[in-house]
Amino acid sequence: SQREAILHQDGPMLVLAGPGSGKTRVITERTKHLIRDCQINPSHILVITFTKAAAVEMKQRFLGLMGNEAPPVTFGTFHAVFFSILKHAYHYSAENIVREDQRLSCMRAIIGKLSLEYEDESEFIGSVLGEIGLVKNSGIDLANYYSINCAEEVFRRIYSEYHEYLYKHRLIDFEDMLVYTWELLSERKDILSAWQNKYRYILIDEFQDINKLQFDIIKLLAGERRNLFVVGDDDQSIYRFRGAKPELMLHFTDDYPEARTVLLDINYRSQANIVSRSLNLIGHNKERFQK
Repeated sequence: SQREAILHQDGPMLVLAGPGSGKTRVITERTKHLIRDCQINPSHILVITFTKAAAVEMKQRFLGLMGNEAPPVTFGTFHAVFFSILKHAYHYSAENIVREDQRLSCMRAIIGKLSLEYEDESEFIGSVLGEIGLVKNSGIDLANYYSINCAEEVFRRIYSEYHEYLYKHRLIDFEDMLVYTWELLSERKDILSAWQNKYRYILIDEFQDINKLQFDIIKLLAGERRNLFVVGDDDQSIYRFRGAKPELMLHFTDDYPEARTVLLDINYRSQANIVSRSLNLIGHNKERFQK
């Protein structure tokens, strides 16, 4: 199964990879295969994962496979890749990314005007900011979102004033990186075409943690080439609280009917008794939640 995934070249592929099944090895080996055996220009390859630490580790393992070579493959998080696109279009710099202290100061000023009642200010602000991020990541119409932290009209006012603050100071938060990239690539076909030509092969790790907006952008970048190689395990999703939708991975073939699917179901990392007990636990929890 690993070999089948590694040797895949063109078109979409879904790799369902359990813990310890060698998914990082598969991604790095496939990248090596594309460059050395398929003669793909390494600058046309994009590898995305969810954290900076994971992207750095992936790149280091890839460079270890390549020996003395250092091909210009792009390794990065969704936010790093999308911010790079925005930098080219809007000439953003790191100074345009809102700092946490700026966000907190802005929110304190907003809620201070509303005379709201809450037990803990920091907890309330963190929860509302989380909801704002969820609305942006999910593409939900603000008019159809119902807050769990405050009245709907209050939340909408906080949301609007927070957005106005960012716009006035030419700042963006991490969710805006997704929203603005989607708007840019949707409206500017010339810019979209340039990035499609730049990234002709896209590989994504931990695909079970992708949200709808991220996937919509990735589908735009993949374009008609459809060279999208995604690896994930729906049992390992950890970002539902900020809009991750593991079902997007499970329904990947709805968007790409021609996609090949490979199952990596052998755990090379753990002993048999650990694997057996963990599978029993996962199966028990799934059955309980279904009921």
